[in-house]
Amino acid sequence: MEVDFIFKIAAIGIIVAVLYQVLSRSGREEYATLTVIAGIVVIVMMLLPGIGDLRSIIDSTFDI
Repeated sequence: MEVDFIFKIAAIGIIVAVLYQVLSRSGREEYATLTVIAGIVVIVMMLLPGIGDLRSIIDSTFDI
């Protein structure tokens, strides 16, 4: 995994955390929750290709 990828995930996490704080303090709890869910979905979508590669490596290693 490249360091760039880790920094992208960290940046998304920081942005989501700041947005959550701003929205929750302004009384928009439902939007704050939706922001967190959207951030999680974006990160999972970024991780899916890596998980597929990991599965193929494990399959080839153990001859599954």
